[in-house]
Order: sequence, then structure tokens, then C-alpha cells
Amino acid sequence: MVVKIRKAVIPVAGLGTRMLPATKAIPKELLTIYDRPIIEHVVQEAIAGGITEIILVTRSGKEAIENHFDAHYELEHRLEKRGNEKTLGTIKNILPEGVKVTSVRQSDALGLGHAVLCAKHLLNNEPFAVLLPDVLILDKVARGKNYSFSQLIRAWDKTGIGQVMVETVGPDKVDKYGIVDLSGTSVEPFVSIKLMGLIEKPSLENAPSNLAILGRYILPFKLFDLLGNTDVGIGGEIQLTDALDELLKFEGLNAFETDAAIFDCGNKQDFLGANVAVGIQDPKIKEYLKALIEAADI
Repeated sequence: MVVKIRKAVIPVAGLGTRMLPATKAIPKELLTIYDRPIIEHVVQEAIAGGITEIILVTRSGKEAIENHFDAHYELEHRLEKRGNEKTLGTIKNILPEGVKVTSVRQSDALGLGHAVLCAKHLLNNEPFAVLLPDVLILDKVARGKNYSFSQLIRAWDKTGIGQVMVETVGPDKVDKYGIVDLSGTSVEPFVSIKLMGLIEKPSLENAPSNLAILGRYILPFKLFDLLGNTDVGIGGEIQLTDALDELLKFEGLNAFETDAAIFDCGNKQDFLGANVAVGIQDPKIKEYLKALIEAADI
């Protein structure tokens, strides 16, 4: 019987250097995409997939992220007293009943693999999800919000095999991501297929495909045995990709492509693009932006 995925690890200990100076005093995860922080978008995505416990891997100076998901009684009281029920609802119901957020500290910036390893003691030998907070996945309206992650969970439920979500990237981006090897097998969106290997940030000449790992995973607890024995890799860090490559030899691993719009909100261009893409879902904002662009003398 396949164990249901109940817990998600979200690493939030990064310094946000790509977004300086905005992130000098504000955690990058709290920069807003339209009307709410990027971390809230990602947490809602996890909850939509059935996650009931969010584990934040954090560090000193990032307490504001945890506070965002806590109650703010004075603010709630003032809004309630003023009869501002609409705004009150946006801050009071961030977490549905039955969903909790816990956190653990990452002592040093030793990479994504190390960050995931820090959450081991909170997972109770269960399979789990990993969601990177920089990545906003914007599914097509016809499919519904957070469709991709929900389907990733469904792929695990059907197979019991670890899942790695991937996207097609251009040649200029291959050396910036972990790239999967499918031995030339063609892929189609939302179909889980066998992975043959993974390479962290290969050159274009050495890349086995143009399918990049985009920051959504469903993983078996067995991964921790491999992470604990993973050598330091690129950048002096423990790379999650290296441990996943080892996992292939023991339990197998599948790739799961999405055709959603992907925004890496850790860089300024995609951050701006994400704000526009989410904002235009509001018809009034869409018309405003159209008028603004038409009127701009650029």
C-alpha cells in the first residue's frame, strides 16, 4: 500500500543574494507576488495537494516567515472592530484547520541536500514532498490553480515511486539547473516516466536533455540514507541532485513534466513577470496594465 504524502519540506534559509538590495532586511520569501508573499503562494500550492504539515528549514533572521503564518491578534482585533471582514479573511485564514507549520534551523548554508537533511527527524520515516519557495507554478486557468503539484502527488499515489517535476528550458538555461536523462524518451505533460539519470548544471554539450528540475519533488524516506553519505559537490554544497542520482540505483525515480508557466522568483526578471502574470488574473488589473503600457513613452 502506498503511503500518503502528508508532509512537505520548504527550505527558506537562503540569503536571497540575487534579489539584493530588496532582500537586505526582508526575507526573499516574503517579497510579494501581487497581493501576498511568494511563500504563501507555495504553501497554498502544497495544501491544495493534500499536505497537512509544512516544515520550514530556516535560519536566524528569518523569523518573519514563521510569524506570517502565526496569528496576529492585535491586527485581527482592529480589523474586526472596524468591520473590515474582507481584509480580515485574508490574514486569518492563511492556514486551513488541520494544517500546521513547523520549523527547523539549518546551521550552515551547505546546499539544498543539507537543508532537506535537516528535516529528517520531523518526517517519521514517511515519504515527503519538497517545494522550493523561489518557484511559482502558474497553471492554466482551465486546469485549475495548483493543478501541477496535485497531479505530482497523484503520480506518487499511483506508482509509489519518487517523482521529480521538470520543465522544458531553452539552451541558454541548461547550465543553470539540474537536468534529467530520459535516454531520448519523449515526454508529455502530466505523464510520469522512468528517469535514467540526473546531472547538476551541465554544460550544453554534456546535457542529456533540455528538461530541467524545477523545484517540486515527492521523495521516499530512503533518500536520507543517501543524503547522509553524499559527498560535497558543486559550490562546496551537498547537492540534492547527487543523492537523487544514487536513489535511481536503489528504488528508481520518475520524471513528471508540467506545461505550466514557471517563474523563478529568485531573479528580478521572473519576479516581475510573476507579478504581472498573477495580477492580470484580476480583470481590473489587466485593463490597468494594458492602459499603462499603451500610455508609457518607452
